[in-house]
Amino acid sequence: MAENPKVVEEFLTAGFELKYLFTTDVSLFSDHDSICISEKELQTISYQTTPNTCLAVFSIPKEKKLPESGLQVALDAVRDPGNLGTIIRLCDWFGVTQLLCSTDTVDCYNPKVVQASMGSLARVKVKYVELNIHLQQAKVPIYGAFMDGESVYHQSLPTDAILVMGNEANGVRAETEKLISKRISIPRFGALQKTESLNVATATAILLSEFKRTTGM
Repeated sequence: MAENPKVVEEFLTAGFELKYLFTTDVSLFSDHDSICISEKELQTISYQTTPNTCLAVFSIPKEKKLPESGLQVALDAVRDPGNLGTIIRLCDWFGVTQLLCSTDTVDCYNPKVVQASMGSLARVKVKYVELNIHLQQAKVPIYGAFMDGESVYHQSLPTDAILVMGNEANGVRAETEKLISKRISIPRFGALQKTESLNVATATAILLSEFKRTTGM
């Protein structure tokens, strides 16, 4: 399910198979069959507190195999839909085309994830894997985000790599940690050094920016 005209349009443009399109303004989607409903009816079916003119239902696409080159992001049990949606959007921004998720990461088609991704889910391929098995078979260096890792600002970062981001409360699991080639961190600069950690989506943004800045890709 996708809501609001911008998000719906992103999935239509990407070629997702449309099943139903409900809208309070049929002129918004003149090239597609839509069902006109009232604002009250939209409120009834919407996941949003304040619905925005439309809600569409798409078929979930079949998973496509992508080349395992370039920078990939892997999520180890990220559970918050808002965090996953934001990370998908970040991957889209920084040109990361494939996002790997452990099987206990929140479903990328959860309506809250779809909404938080703001349409980027239409361009970023999300693949659910047995993460540790996948990392064991990886042929590129594996970087992991840790509070006690080496500063990312002092690293020579490669073009081809996997960046592992951990669970919101517990970080990267111990069994996953054993497969990490390089532990990196984002140093704190605050005078009191009291902040315990960064939100996982915020940390992902900083690390992706540094990978792309360093490699020039």
